[in-house]
Amino acid sequence: MFTGIVEEVGTVVSVERKAESARLTVEAPLASQGTAVGDSIAVNGACLTVVRVDGTRLGFDAVPETLQRTSLRMARPGQRVNLERALAAGGRLGGHFVQGHVDGTGRILSITPEGGAHVVRAAAPPEVQPYLVPKGSVAVDGISLTVAGVEDGGFKLWIIPHTWKATNLRDRRPGDPVNLEADILAKYVHRLMSAREGRAGVTEELLATAGFDGPVGGP
Repeated sequence: MFTGIVEEVGTVVSVERKAESARLTVEAPLASQGTAVGDSIAVNGACLTVVRVDGTRLGFDAVPETLQRTSLRMARPGQRVNLERALAAGGRLGGHFVQGHVDGTGRILSITPEGGAHVVRAAAPPEVQPYLVPKGSVAVDGISLTVAGVEDGGFKLWIIPHTWKATNLRDRRPGDPVNLEADILAKYVHRLMSAREGRAGVTEELLATAGFDGPVGGP
């Protein structure tokens, strides 16, 4: 489990491509501290297992499913990647629950500086679109972000200066792919509502089924 708060922007040192998989080596001075083989680290939002630790360099194996579903299939030496170590027991949840299970890749449509911040518009694949709601959460390349607006086939984000400086978003250009993970809570709600399809709106029975057993309405 992760939080979507990027700890470090690492640099891809090498990509060793095999028949259907790839070995990525990433320079990570911070994320490598206290990290051991077998630990989980989110690399641009994809949960990968550390298979090698060599000083400040970490090695990861990306299996076919990861390469097919994420932008890591296009990883190249020199590329900067967002890194986050798995959430430790008792750690603070600064963003939102991020599993590191990328749902699909989106595409940057535009990046516009505005009022000291940056407005980013991105296209989202069909498997992500149902879970995007204004003021909801989405992980973009492993960054926990708030959806500012939902648009036809995509969404809008406001990126504050700190996030712009502390992540690899500033490297992105229109047309670039980004890994997207929908909010797990949105997935559960969508599943629950889909199971109740055909019923009008949110009913007391639906709320009770979801665990909300208190009285409905004001005091």
